[in-house]
This record gives sequence, structure tokens and C-alpha cells, in this order.
Amino acid sequence: MTIIVVLLFILFLLIGIPISLVLGMTTVVYFFTAGNAVLMDSAPQRLFSGLDNFGLLAIPLFMLTGELMNGGGITSRLVVFARVLVGHVRGGLAYVTVIANMFLASILGSANAQAAMMSKVMVPEMEKEGYKREFSAALTLASSIVAPIIPPSMIFIIYGTLSSTSIGGLFMAGIIPGIIFAIGFTMLIAYLGYKYKFPRSERSSARIIWRSSINVLPAMLVPLIITVGILTGAFTATESAAVACLVAFIVGKFFYKELDWRKLPDILINTVISTATVTFLIAMANIFGWMIAFEQIPQLIANSMLSISNSPFVFLFLVNIFLLLIGTILDGIAALIILVPVLMPLVTAFQIDPIHFGVIICINLTIGLLTPPVGTGLFIVSSIAEVRFEKLVKATMPMLLLGIVILFIITYWESTTLLIPRWLGL
Repeated sequence: MTIIVVLLFILFLLIGIPISLVLGMTTVVYFFTAGNAVLMDSAPQRLFSGLDNFGLLAIPLFMLTGELMNGGGITSRLVVFARVLVGHVRGGLAYVTVIANMFLASILGSANAQAAMMSKVMVPEMEKEGYKREFSAALTLASSIVAPIIPPSMIFIIYGTLSSTSIGGLFMAGIIPGIIFAIGFTMLIAYLGYKYKFPRSERSSARIIWRSSINVLPAMLVPLIITVGILTGAFTATESAAVACLVAFIVGKFFYKELDWRKLPDILINTVISTATVTFLIAMANIFGWMIAFEQIPQLIANSMLSISNSPFVFLFLVNIFLLLIGTILDGIAALIILVPVLMPLVTAFQIDPIHFGVIICINLTIGLLTPPVGTGLFIVSSIAEVRFEKLVKATMPMLLLGIVILFIITYWESTTLLIPRWLGL
């Protein structure tokens, strides 16, 4: 029966059914074909219990924060500030893309949302200055993978909720890995800029730099308040999301005066749609995980892993390879919800810090956004930037390989994730 369910799961994916529906349909088919139809009576309760968690409240609040910052002109000012700083060096606009993604990562917390937004802004600008359109799109997509790593992060919230791990600790653990990714992409741009003679723009005057610095200060309040609030214990990660919404509204409405009351309905509608998409996926993945637990699949995988080796080094290597493969066919959030209950017993058995493992699994599944054949980020950017899928995949390969190398550095250098949380006692 398990084989039939697996084949159905793969078939549903291949014919293009949305992953949330695939999870629910596969579970229902299993219940009826395995003679466990009575479990359907408990399915509605399971759907609700998967969402009945205070930590998940941060998701719509951070999504609303991102929408308010886009509508209030905060996002555009961050991009302008990055361009003023480094736009004059060779490949300057490519550096701007990476730096702007770092700024926005601390606001949006969603790689897909960030890739979509930055594709609209940066790809046409880079093409005007002489960059190939496919390279511009590939860089925009690849550098957006820092979004779920630098706090606040939607994927960290979900992992922390599923694994009962400190969300504040995960937020702080993502800072150094996010910086490492930014440095890695910067070095790659420097090499490619030298090799292909990337263009450069005019140097900004000291007056323009000063004015842009002053102008961007209110925009930096949102990530600053979130980070300081969590560090000082003034509020939890979920409460910080509510504070971030308020600050984003005040900055957009009263400092930059671009947040018009007429924009609010669209902002709220976009937030509701995005939230509904994510929460429906979480609910469906919860009953799918229930089915997996009923079949004792986590125990089977744990026993198989332990029979191969009792070394944490080997375990982490196998998990990384497994997750990279999973990321090519499954949406990151769905994979996270399905796999965390399966892998956490192994994490405990191998005495791996759950915060460190959380960063590893989140980076892994984020890299899946730019991994063919099903990387959702590839489809989003290909559509928005109007670049052929095959060309985008080819242009993304050097950045994908760099991301995998950085992933293994973070995997085996524990201090990259645990230095700040341990220093803060999180």
C-alpha cells in the first residue's frame, strides 16, 4: 500500500497539481486504500491542530510588514542606498543586488517574495547598463536565498514551531551564515566582473551619499527594532512581528509619506492571500505527516541511518545530500513540515544542536528554490524577468555550486550558527 501511495504522490506532482493539494489527496487515498477510513473522522481536527500554534501568528504579521514596506517606499530607498554605496565599482550594480537582498532579507523573510520583487526592480536596470539579462535574473534569484537566513525568517518560525526550538535563537543563528553567503556572492561577482569586464556607473558625491544615508535611517528601524527587541527580551519573535508592522506603517505613512490610505486594501488583500497559501500548505502537510507517523516511517528511516553509521559527520553529510535532492522536487515549506518530525529523533540521537540543524535544513531547502527541475524560484524569476527557463538554469549553476559549498562550510563549522545564540544565552 505504501508503494501505491508513493507512486500516486509522484504522479500528482508530475502532472502539475499544487503541492498542498498533492499532500491532502495522497493522504485521503492512503486512508481509504489501507482500510483506515475511520481516521478521516479525525482529519479536520488534525488540520486545525497543525495551525493552532502561537508562533505561526508571526507569518501573516511579517508578510504584512513586507507589504507595508513595499507600499511605503521603504524598499526602494534601501535599493537606492545600496546603489549609492557601491554602484561606482566594476560590477557595481551586481553588488547592489546582493547588498539590497541582504537589507530586504531582514524585512521580507521569504526568498520567493524577495526574488519576485527584486526581479522587477533590478533585472531591467542591470540590462540597461550592459549586463546579460539571464545573468541579472540568475544573480537576483541566487542572492535572494539569504532571505530565509537573515532574521526575521518565515521558515525559521515554522521550523522552531515544529521542533520546539527557540525562534529567537534561530533568528540570531542566521546572522553569520547570511553574511557568509553575501561575502561568497561578492567574491563571485568580483571574479566574473574581472573576467567579463562588467560595467560601472558614476561615483556618487559625498553629499549624495550623506543624504541617502540620512534618508535610509527610518527604513532601517524595522530590522533594528526586531533584532534589539529579541536580544533584550523586550518581546518574543511573534510579538516583534506585530511591532514591525506598526513601525513599517509609521515610517511609510509619516516619514516617507508614500503609504496612501488607498493602498491599504490591496496591501491587506495581498497579505491575506499569501497567508492563506502558506497556512493551507501547513495544514495539508500536517495530516500528511500524521500518515507518515502512522506508518512509522520516521522510525524506519532512523534505524536505517543508525545502521549505516553512528557518526554525526556522516549523518549530516547524508542529510545534506538527501535534502538537496528533496529540494529539487518539493516546495521548501512543505518539505520542512514533512521532514522535521522525521529527522528530529535522529538529531537528538546524534546529539546535534537543534538550532544548528535548523539553519542547515533551512539553507538546504532554500537552495532548492534555484535547483532544477522544480525549483519554484526559477519559475518565478523566469516568468517575471522574461528569461527562458533553460538559459536561467545555466546562468544560475555557478551560484548554485557556491551555495552548496557554503552550506557544507556551515554544516561542519558549528560556530557559524551557534556563536551568537550561545553568547546571548538563547
